Amino acid sequence: MENKTAKPLLWIGMASIGMAFAGLTSGYVVAKGTLEANNIWQNIELPGAFYISTAAIILSSILLVRGQRAFSKGAPQSALRHLQGTGLLGLVFLGFQLAGWQQLMDANVWFTGPKSTPAGSWLYVITWFHWMHVVAGVIVLSITTWKAHQGRYTVESHLGYDVASQFWHFLGILWIYLLLFLAFLR
Repeated sequence: MENKTAKPLLWIGMASIGMAFAGLTSGYVVAKGTLEANNIWQNIELPGAFYISTAAIILSSILLVRGQRAFSKGAPQSALRHLQGTGLLGLVFLGFQLAGWQQLMDANVWFTGPKSTPAGSWLYVITWFHWMHVVAGVIVLSITTWKAHQGRYTVESHLGYDVASQFWHFLGILWIYLLLFLAFLR
């Protein structure tokens, strides 16, 4: 019998994460409005690596959907391969986020210090906070992959795979929202 609390707890967790990001993006809007009124806000171009990382997280979600379909068709080995690919693309996402931060530093955009600006600090905080959640997502995917490799998921019972998938898709959608938010509200 599958755990009936897993999905409700996942939804509570995702709602909490969503509220945290709503708070961060609201703070960004307020700070931007206040500082722009005083001619202090500095618009920042998002680094190209952030856009590449977006492609990686979108592709990873596509693989995960294909893996879920493989489970429903009774092909657990195919589902496992899709799950492994998703985890690898998650690492690619994390790597390109690091590259994006390096591109920001190369453009003289700093989180803190004498050369930092409020816009830069907000950009680092929001993207770092999401990055940490993706690290958690990659850990969840790793555990799910290990369990799938052990044969712990079947056509009838793959709740862990489903929960991990929902969390991963949530992180992808959240990133797309953040990217669009930061790109258009610079």
